[in-house]
Amino acid sequence: MAIQAGEKAPDFELKDNHGRSVRLSDFRGRKNVVLLFYPFAFTGVCTGELRELRDNLPQFSDRDTELLAVSNDSIHTLRVFGEQESLEYPLLSDFWPHGNVSRAYGVFDEGKGCAVRGTFVIDKEGVVRWTVVNGLPDARELNDYVKALDSL
Repeated sequence: MAIQAGEKAPDFELKDNHGRSVRLSDFRGRKNVVLLFYPFAFTGVCTGELRELRDNLPQFSDRDTELLAVSNDSIHTLRVFGEQESLEYPLLSDFWPHGNVSRAYGVFDEGKGCAVRGTFVIDKEGVVRWTVVNGLPDARELNDYVKALDSL
């Protein structure tokens, strides 16, 4: 079961598409976080969602929010994907131990071996304030994230 609004967001440390370590707790007290899990780089729905986020990045930065996108791909795959799509936000690799963070947030599909489409809006105190979890084929609505951020 996915983490629910009102719960403390599980802390984690993952490598991004450039090999840098990113910790959720590093944003505590400084920025809100939109934590977005997606199944795989280079797939149709995922690529479309991440492009839309790229094209609307100011909607997050203007709201004092860091966007973190997590998949179970390797950092090498994410590096190529990020460069190919000109993605300027961190793409985090939950590759090894495989799906550990996705499991902590309750969005890992054991049968498919990947995260489903889960999004968590986390406030500056590290508390989840809004969530949505969609199945693999179902894209999420960007405006829903923005509305959730505006309610913080």
